[in-house]
Amino acid sequence: MSTPRRTLAFVMDPLDGIDIGADSTFALMLEAQRRGHEVLYVDPSELAASNRGPCAQLRPVELRREPGRHFDLGEARSALLDEDVDLVFQRTDPPVDAEYVIATQLLTLCRRAVVLNRPEGILAANEKLYTLQFPELMAETLVSRKIPELLGFMDGLGGEMIVKPLEGKGGEGIFHLRREDRNLRSILEQSTRFESRRIMAQRYLPEVREGDKRILLVDGEPIGAVLRVPGATEVRSNLHVGGRPQRAELDDRDRKIVEAIAPSLRRDGLFFVGIDVIGGFLTEVNVTSPTGIQEIDALENRCLEAEILDAAEGRLRAR
Repeated sequence: MSTPRRTLAFVMDPLDGIDIGADSTFALMLEAQRRGHEVLYVDPSELAASNRGPCAQLRPVELRREPGRHFDLGEARSALLDEDVDLVFQRTDPPVDAEYVIATQLLTLCRRAVVLNRPEGILAANEKLYTLQFPELMAETLVSRKIPELLGFMDGLGGEMIVKPLEGKGGEGIFHLRREDRNLRSILEQSTRFESRRIMAQRYLPEVREGDKRILLVDGEPIGAVLRVPGATEVRSNLHVGGRPQRAELDDRDRKIVEAIAPSLRRDGLFFVGIDVIGGFLTEVNVTSPTGIQEIDALENRCLEAEILDAAEGRLRAR
């Protein structure tokens, strides 16, 4: 049975700045185009609303796998999302700043158009803090902006920890700290912006040298995984800072983590999610613009974007 043509809008960062060999949103857009759907680009700054509902400047886009020539944008048109769009993929990268929050709040006003992930779920699910709903799955963790508390936490862990900002992405602002480092207090001052911003501190997991496992979930079900192995001189395993992708299988601990968090993901409308697991511990739940599709495709000769689009079209049929 052929799939009816739908109108899909992608709220995302500028197309000219993406890496077409790694960007998951690009893969989803290409698959939607292959299926004959109308694919529209939306700059999040162009979202607005009136008493008629949420609206935006929509630009039709044609995509191709040609570096530097990977897209053509058509003429912009003003439209009401509930009248002119069937499905909205919200795929803007963090930071989750005030502008991001307002754009997401505008998308909560959609009534007919299906928005994935559900905006209310994104607003409630800080990618670092969401994990604290499942403390039994995590390594020791502290969220604080007070440097003495952070130092005391480090001492309780034996003098070593990882710190990271709550609103970051792609490994930005992550530090592996040791008590003997003469720059320790200075790093904490910068990380907390002199105790004006909370950060997350966690026990350092040496298993990260073997890799940080990204597991992709759709409707709470795992569809693929990739192991991201850090470079020899890096603590971060993120691919865009030199992490090396390797094929990964789910083990029993991974399945227990997925089983534990899946009901909450479904409840919160978090349709497409990437969770990070190091040494059997859940470290992050990525809900804004999870990546990993193209890496898993290449390693396993898969087409995960097709599986995700199948599930999204199922949401439309059930609407």
